[in-house]
Amino acid sequence: MKPLDILLALSVPLIWGLGFTLAKVAFVYVSFPPILLMAFRFSLTALVLVWFVKPPWGLMAKIFWISVVSATIQYSLLFTGVNGLDASLAVIILQLEAPFLAILAAIILKDHLGLGRTIGMVLAFAGVILIAGQPRLQGDLLPVLLVVSGAFMWAGGQIMIKGLGGKVGGFTLIAWVAVFAAPQLFLSSWLFEDGQWEAIQNAGWIGWGVVIYLALIMTALGYAIWYRLLGIYKVTQVMPFLMLLPVMSIAGSMLFLGERLSIIEVAGSAVVIFGVWIITTYKSRPAVEE
Repeated sequence: MKPLDILLALSVPLIWGLGFTLAKVAFVYVSFPPILLMAFRFSLTALVLVWFVKPPWGLMAKIFWISVVSATIQYSLLFTGVNGLDASLAVIILQLEAPFLAILAAIILKDHLGLGRTIGMVLAFAGVILIAGQPRLQGDLLPVLLVVSGAFMWAGGQIMIKGLGGKVGGFTLIAWVAVFAAPQLFLSSWLFEDGQWEAIQNAGWIGWGVVIYLALIMTALGYAIWYRLLGIYKVTQVMPFLMLLPVMSIAGSMLFLGERLSIIEVAGSAVVIFGVWIITTYKSRPAVEE
């Protein structure tokens, strides 16, 4: 990777990690419904970006379905789960994106999985099971399952984006994903949440500040960088940088929310991260040509 692209890749976990922490701030201090927060996030992203990018008419149908999977369903599941968990734990569980992506890439893209990645996946899932077994989570595992489901949908969305073959630039893709996702998310919020009007009235500078960060920094800037890198490098080259995401999120959660991990949760987190490290750094043996 070029030095500039390495710096860009390092910026992504910082931008995204802080975004998870700030979203949790909105949930805790403003009682913002998670899906509604995502609806405002993508609405602002669309309003800011759509004027500067040309519509990729020939790919609109594919982008619509990408928006359904990687935005509406994924973020509804993920941030509803984050609302019921510590942000730091949610981001650790979210690292299951890597094994899910490896599995889907093996099935759909025919990538070679190999023994190393298989071991890494087993460790990652074992670490999440260890975290989920904590007494404070056993009473309600639904948030954990929601985050796990969100991780799976994210992986599916990345496979769909990879299928575009780099034909759509980062800003163009996120702009039109946002255009499609915003009304879907407002509808989802109306169907599955309540207290929307009260949240809007009481949002204040904290709530709307979080919306601005999520829309313009985490989504527009963060995903534009990510999609650019995904378009020109292999998934296995860029995924290792996301291992810094839990570090950034945990630091932010400790600073802004006063969250702390138990010893068992730290151990489970270490197992997850180690498993993800194996998955993302393992070099498959080249296939033998016949």
